[in-house]
Amino acid sequence: MSLTAGIVGLPNVGKSTLFNAITQAGAEAANYPFATIDPNVGIVEVPDDRLNKLTELVNPKKTVPTAFEFTDIAGIVKGASKGEGLGNQFLSHIRQVDAICQVVRCFEDENITHVSGKVDPIDDIEIINLELILADLETVNKRYQRVEKLARQKDKNAVLEYEVLSKLKTAFEEEIPARALEFNDEQWNIVKGLHLLTSKPTLYVANVKEDEVADPGINENVQKVKDYAASENAEVIVVCAKIEEEIAELDQDEKEMFLEELGIRESGLDKLIKASYSLLGLATYFTAGEQEVKAWTFRKGIKAPQAAGIIHTDFERGFIRAETVSYDDLIAAGSMAQARENGKVRLEGKDYVVQDGDVIHFRFNV
Repeated sequence: MSLTAGIVGLPNVGKSTLFNAITQAGAEAANYPFATIDPNVGIVEVPDDRLNKLTELVNPKKTVPTAFEFTDIAGIVKGASKGEGLGNQFLSHIRQVDAICQVVRCFEDENITHVSGKVDPIDDIEIINLELILADLETVNKRYQRVEKLARQKDKNAVLEYEVLSKLKTAFEEEIPARALEFNDEQWNIVKGLHLLTSKPTLYVANVKEDEVADPGINENVQKVKDYAASENAEVIVVCAKIEEEIAELDQDEKEMFLEELGIRESGLDKLIKASYSLLGLATYFTAGEQEVKAWTFRKGIKAPQAAGIIHTDFERGFIRAETVSYDDLIAAGSMAQARENGKVRLEGKDYVVQDGDVIHFRFNV
């Protein structure tokens, strides 16, 4: 899957430090704006305990996790929609990603300057959201007048598009993002064609100090971010980017010990990767055999032949059926042979909608 989540934020909120931790790609993190000019792209494994348990069950020669792509985008500043800072370039980079992870500074540190001179997470969020809205308003206005003329001539497609553009224009003028609006399927296809920045699914990443990561409830700024996110049904992930960067350099055993010392079960990065993966409507199915156990990313809602095509186009072209068992049923049975004996292995056809956690063996003939 070539989907990617873009990491955005004002300068000096910990955005590139977080990206370094996610990918260990060494994006430059510096205490001044625009340390990241070109977007950095990194691939990260999607943490999934199910893959480890399947490996224990099957004992394959190798195990292959699925992966996810993050893009680190340079810090946005107020006025970006008008070209301030490197605004036009940054906005074009955001346009190319499929989801947005907005990093919000929730920590005080006199050694790290804030571009606005003060730490105010809601102000930070609103600066970025407004810049994206203003950029989208410009996009809508460019089409609005031309489509309006065609709509007056009773062109059916133009009338439908004009209704959508009018709804968007009104919302943007009231500083409401496209993702907060409701559209039917036909209207949504028009919205998707506009490639709007504010139509992208978004989650917020609250970056806190080291001594707050185990109990983020003590940080008033985190609660402010959660309240704001709740108003648009968005998720909030709490991390300490500085700690996550340290954790990323440890091996698995050291990582588990470090997390235990911090009093947390799961790293903020693992939560962020899973949340971003889910935000894009992605899920995982598995193939399991003596040679390898492998996780595969798919879009929720696809049918068995399309899922088979993710492995190889020949699998989709010559699809016959999918021998399928749910992960839970397989683990409970203890082996594929026992799962069959328990009647838990199913033969699914072309109309089967693949589910997260399915363990599948595709049968095909080309």
